Amino acid sequence: MTINFLDRGEGRIAYTVRGEGPLVICLPGMGELRSVYRFTEPVLVDAGYRVAVLDLRGHGDSDDGFRDHDDEALASDALALVDHLGGPAFLVGNSMGGSAAILAAAAEPTKVTGLALLGAFVRDPKLNPVMGLAMRLLLLKPWGPAAWRMYLKTLYPGRPPADQAEHLAEVAASFRRGDHWRSFVKTTKLSHAVVEGRLDAVRAPALVVMGEKDPDFTDPAGEARYTAERLGGELMLVPNSGHYPMTEYPELVNPALVAFVNRISTNA
Repeated sequence: MTINFLDRGEGRIAYTVRGEGPLVICLPGMGELRSVYRFTEPVLVDAGYRVAVLDLRGHGDSDDGFRDHDDEALASDALALVDHLGGPAFLVGNSMGGSAAILAAAAEPTKVTGLALLGAFVRDPKLNPVMGLAMRLLLLKPWGPAAWRMYLKTLYPGRPPADQAEHLAEVAASFRRGDHWRSFVKTTKLSHAVVEGRLDAVRAPALVVMGEKDPDFTDPAGEARYTAERLGGELMLVPNSGHYPMTEYPELVNPALVAFVNRISTNA
């Protein structure tokens, strides 16, 4: 598949695009690659959509050298890609990708037709200070990349995909490119507080998907209900799933996602 690049001034954002029809843009989470949507993209393409998937700043095939790596920066990249590809677009966001999708919808409501939020952060999670310090220490080289790989495994508590080993190897290889590890560490220092303050400005219909065993949240179901209530959105809880429900249980998530996008596309 051809890798395209969007010039953002400080560097380029890598993305792929497939299919024909209304535009859908998929936003990965921190430390992940656009291939996290490898089970989502083909289903949306087959359903009649033009699907773009990007790599975060300093991740995958995107460039290093960016000053900002937070939710607002990713939201600006998403909106720039909407303009470049000819929107409006439906935004699918996982983790901080969901945070950015919310900010994009709040900032430019005419450019975002709808949202699918998969394990999305809409506010800063409650963290044990000791665990926070341990995480910062784990992200130091030389042991940081291996520690992150082990942490990623814990985010699949239900049924890890059959190709998990290959995907984790791809993530590890990405960290060895250029200055990607430093870019990733910068990304880990973000705060999601700005997202909570913008929830009431979102007018786009939203589907909130959360794994019931997502270890990134002390109460995954409660967090999902909070997000859905604040956005007036629909809620889908995925049993046994962690932070990547679209990867662990695509046979559950994909039909709900396609049905929701279809409904939004029909009403747009």
